[in-house]
Amino acid sequence: MIMIRSIVRPEKVDNVLAALMEAGFPGVTKMSVVGRGKQRGIKIGEITYDEIPKEMLLTVVKDSDREFAINTIIKAARTGDKGAFGDGRIFIVPVEEAYTISSGIRETADGKTEEVQI
Repeated sequence: MIMIRSIVRPEKVDNVLAALMEAGFPGVTKMSVVGRGKQRGIKIGEITYDEIPKEMLLTVVKDSDREFAINTIIKAARTGDKGAFGDGRIFIVPVEEAYTISSGIRETADGKTEEVQI
């Protein structure tokens, strides 16, 4: 399993969420975040804005769905055909285990599941 952390423009978040749902990835956590990218923020006149609002989306997918999920996010989050500065970034992190709190089920990276005794 992998966790995909996507940082996207706020105006694109609904497109990305809809695309992920349609692609079969309904489980997403959304957070409002601020930050700056390689261009070090935006300078308008004498003022530099280095805390640009973005949305962070977290989703966990099977390793076999990796490329499909990433391509889905890129297509939905990109501005125009070729994209633009500030469209965002995607970070991939391995997930070793996942636990469902309500059932106590543990899922491992190799796809095995077991109920955890509490």
